[in-house]
Amino acid sequence: MNEREKLEEVLREFNRLHGSEAEARILKMEGDEVIIEFEGSFCATCGLYDYFDDIKWEAMDLGVELEPLEVLEAEEDEFEHGRYVVRYRLGRRPTIGMGIAETGKG
Repeated sequence: MNEREKLEEVLREFNRLHGSEAEARILKMEGDEVIIEFEGSFCATCGLYDYFDDIKWEAMDLGVELEPLEVLEAEEDEFEHGRYVVRYRLGRRPTIGMGIAETGKG
């Protein structure tokens, strides 16, 4: 699975868990930068930035490092509906192998 496929899987899981409050989609992916759009009603007591961090934690499960850097756009209406565009840095978490070749023992 390549990085984009992993990210799409992360967003599918995020949308499955949070879809009644917020949905996320990739707007742009280039180099080590990913732009993700969030749209929805967002649970006011949960904290807005928790949604942006939840993507990061979901990505860790697939071995992808994703760090929110900044909110590029923020739109809210009087009915508690919002749209946010967030820039992330994309990286790869190192995997730790414990095989004979990796440890040098054998």
